[in-house]
Amino acid sequence: FSWEWAAAHFRFRPPRSDLAYALEAGKGGTRPILVAVQAHIISYLLFTRETECTHLERLCRVGQQEQGQALATALAETLWAAGGGGRAVVGLVTAPITMMPHEGYRANSFTERIQLFEFSEKAAAQRFIFDHINCFKDEGSHGVILFLYSLLFSRTLER
Repeated sequence: FSWEWAAAHFRFRPPRSDLAYALEAGKGGTRPILVAVQAHIISYLLFTRETECTHLERLCRVGQQEQGQALATALAETLWAAGGGGRAVVGLVTAPITMMPHEGYRANSFTERIQLFEFSEKAAAQRFIFDHINCFKDEGSHGVILFLYSLLFSRTLER
């Protein structure tokens, strides 16, 4: 992965601002993924979440907790759809491990540490993602790459 991909994570604009619902997108190849997730975030904030605010207020009055919930919902819904509606796989980075790379494989000290968690219920996947939301949001987390791996394994390599 390039430096841009390695640095990419899901970062919102400041909470309770006019753009509190918006993900910040840098330049490079990660934008399409961020845009797809952004669409699910807006859909959740406007039409799913319970609030007394008007539609525009629903977007502007989003706090940090709500940002995390919206992101967890968007990621879970996307993974669930990729899995055909019957499963979702979430990849998280574990502690460093020592292994010898196979011939033709170049180790990157990131891919080797991904642990996969499989869910047969969308709600369980969403709770798990929310409980580990910092693995996708924090700087240096490789959050977009983690989501990409999760998408691939949810969809399965055969499909």
